[in-house]
Amino acid sequence: MSSAQGRAHPTEVDCEWQVVRSSSGELLLQLSTYGSDTRQSQPKVSQTVQLDLDTCEELVRIIRANMR
Repeated sequence: MSSAQGRAHPTEVDCEWQVVRSSSGELLLQLSTYGSDTRQSQPKVSQTVQLDLDTCEELVRIIRANMR
């Protein structure tokens, strides 16, 4: 857990997911976010995160423990 203070973002963004394979053959969950609907330029990927199986399992544990 981070000790930094967080806050909700003022706008929402779209997020798409897909499963990709790394150069070593490992499956990764890829999450790609797009700028908000109010952004001036055309929609494009803002951030991409790739999670391996262990990290996906940790994320599920974090969600189950904290999002109730």
